[in-house]
Amino acid sequence: MIRILIGCFMALVVCSCNEDIKQQNLKVGTYRAILKAEDNQEIPFVFEVKSPTELHIINAEEVIKVDEVDYRNDSIFIKAPVFEGFLAATFEGDNLKGSYIKESLDRVVPFSAEYNKKNRFEVTSEAKENVAGIWETVFNHNDADDQYIAKGVFKQEGSKVTGTFRTTTGDYRYLEGVMDGDQMKLSTFDGAHAFLFTAKVSDSTMEGTFYSGNHWKAPFVAKRNASYELPSTDELTFLKEGYDSLEFSFPDENGTIISLSDDRFKNKVVIVQIMGTWCPNCLDESIYFNEFYEANKDKDFEIVALAFEYAKTEEKAFNSISRLREKLNISYPILLAQYGTSDKEKAQEKLPMLNHVLSYPTSIFIDKSGKVQKIHTGFNGPATGEKYEAFKADFERFVGGLLSE
Repeated sequence: MIRILIGCFMALVVCSCNEDIKQQNLKVGTYRAILKAEDNQEIPFVFEVKSPTELHIINAEEVIKVDEVDYRNDSIFIKAPVFEGFLAATFEGDNLKGSYIKESLDRVVPFSAEYNKKNRFEVTSEAKENVAGIWETVFNHNDADDQYIAKGVFKQEGSKVTGTFRTTTGDYRYLEGVMDGDQMKLSTFDGAHAFLFTAKVSDSTMEGTFYSGNHWKAPFVAKRNASYELPSTDELTFLKEGYDSLEFSFPDENGTIISLSDDRFKNKVVIVQIMGTWCPNCLDESIYFNEFYEANKDKDFEIVALAFEYAKTEEKAFNSISRLREKLNISYPILLAQYGTSDKEKAQEKLPMLNHVLSYPTSIFIDKSGKVQKIHTGFNGPATGEKYEAFKADFERFVGGLLSE
């Protein structure tokens, strides 16, 4: 049914294009956009149009440059860097109305954008609470089999709130929003994920709901805890008993099968990156890894990425890999380990020496003798501030130690 809806929407947009329709372009200025979530909730975000073919999506300190803007008469298609999802809409005066579409996942989310609107959320009353600080958080707290923990880290100035939730497998990137009375509202949109967090806040507790697009939601509770820390991310994924090394053989974009036993990896420190081109935390990690690789690739050091793609065909999966490589100018190999699903149990079948694949991304540190020295689950990106800086310092120290052996 979803495929039919996608086809009908695309047909409607394309069929509206005829020689009698005058092309309309985005106006320079700010748009407030909305994606529809469950429970009649709205996931707002803001983008600033710099020119008809360039806009910036803004989430707190994050600015995402978008330069893939395609016009087809009265219709517009906006594609954020790297990720597969795109916005497709028609003009209604200066405004937009259409959908956010992820074809490989058969997802369509209603989308609209209003020109000359700057406020992500409207504030109806003065902030009664201040959420600045650290919050010990549990998502799906009423379901013992599905609950997971997180660390909320927030700043607040007046009614404006920024920050993120860190989990054991990564972070929810740059969140921005408001404290409206005692109601906290936070959102983000990065081209891959659309998140909304709403919560009723008291001095020491909060209770709310996390929405992801229009397909998933989870309740959460949190309490202030300035000393709260998540479990070590270096102990969650490990080699099964009897293994001390990693083995794989997967193709690159040229069809060349690459294995860890190849000469290019022998007697070198190697980072194996388990990732997906659809994954924002993987994007953050890839940006950092690429910078480190360029500075250290002449020091007996290699990185190889294993991409687990939900694209439905091998061709589309490789197209996504090529797009990521070109956008980030990545020079280390990215291999296609799996396509058609990003299911973690399926991924673990491709790497049976691991106890599980818990998170995208996961990084495996291998010494010059070929033995696994550490496995790091998840990635805390720039949105986590001090945690990101601490990760980089630890990464560089650990890799430096392996290189000196």
